[in-house]
Amino acid sequence: MNITIRQQNFTLHPLGGLFWEEKSLLLISDVHLGKVSHFRKFGAAVPRKAIHQNFLLLDKIVADFQPFQVCFLGDLFHSSLNKEWELFENWVAKTPAEMILVSGNHDIIAPEKFEKLDVKIFPELIMDDFLLTHHPEEREGLFTFCGHIHPAVKLQGFGRQHLRLPCFFKSEKKMVLPAFGEFTGTYTLKPSKKDEIFAIVEDTVVRV
Repeated sequence: MNITIRQQNFTLHPLGGLFWEEKSLLLISDVHLGKVSHFRKFGAAVPRKAIHQNFLLLDKIVADFQPFQVCFLGDLFHSSLNKEWELFENWVAKTPAEMILVSGNHDIIAPEKFEKLDVKIFPELIMDDFLLTHHPEEREGLFTFCGHIHPAVKLQGFGRQHLRLPCFFKSEKKMVLPAFGEFTGTYTLKPSKKDEIFAIVEDTVVRV
């Protein structure tokens, strides 16, 4: 799915990332690396193979776009350090793109750990007419890309049939990206008539 915002071109990917063509910049939000290991540590019956799934998906989306930069819009890691940090180190080392983290509320790992990997950290970024941040906000003169909410939309069918799908949620001045991480929940939003919803349906993105 390709869209244009303020004369800039963007591609919405069914894995939940957004590619800014003019900047060769891939935006990804709410991966929550380490969450599987965190829950397993406290006894949750989460399959061990789920630990590697996020990295396989990251490989897939980077291969599809081959971006110059990858910008994580917060909550890259779910909590404190665990065994998944080593997997992240290996992933960064083999991925031919500059890495940026716009920090979110879950990003509590010491900045020095990221700096050793040449991952640059910012509280927010402004690029041209666009604000890149974790928490949704609107700022005069800027269009915002953000995350945090893990947006989903509820579609009603015949009878009592309904389906809840993760989505890109676009209003007049901002777009909230879906959570990229496999082991994350969603929050159903109710769009107004002015909002645009781009739902992820299996391996495609559709406007609903």
